Amino acid sequence: MTSTTASDLWDTLAAEAAAESPLWGESLRPPHERDLVPVFSPLCDEQFALAIETIYEGYLLHYGRPRLFDPADTDTALLLGDYLYAHGLVRLAGTGSVAAVEDLAELISLCAQARADGGAGEAEAWVATAAALGHAELADARQALRERGDPVPLADLAERLAGADPVDRACAAHALRVG
Repeated sequence: MTSTTASDLWDTLAAEAAAESPLWGESLRPPHERDLVPVFSPLCDEQFALAIETIYEGYLLHYGRPRLFDPADTDTALLLGDYLYAHGLVRLAGTGSVAAVEDLAELISLCAQARADGGAGEAEAWVATAAALGHAELADARQALRERGDPVPLADLAERLAGADPVDRACAAHALRVG
């Protein structure tokens, strides 16, 4: 992703949220306090980049430290996170890839389970989903995490599709946000 595309990604995400609700606009961090580092979009097809970072920002509002937003209270954070989940899924549906929508919906579910179980496999679920988004390759690896708590198949899939270094960078950036 080029820096122009990355800048457009963040500008679009912030502008659309602010246009949707004055409360979301008030929750935006001042521009100099925003951490405009894409975490998982470097692993996916460019057409999915904005959707995946929108959904991830929603995830961070629920479970970590968001990059663009700093809501006044936990209720606002929860509602804003839900809005971003939904908005990201709508954006993803706009690509025409039903498989990608299914993958992200499964990711949200799988991460909720991982969170309930102590967080094991969460990063691996994100990197594998981003790397395989829309390609129907995730079912067996997701099942290994869901049923046996084994994140290795997800990590292996992500590394095979995106390479070890990009996957390691994404996992490290994720750990800083939710650690």
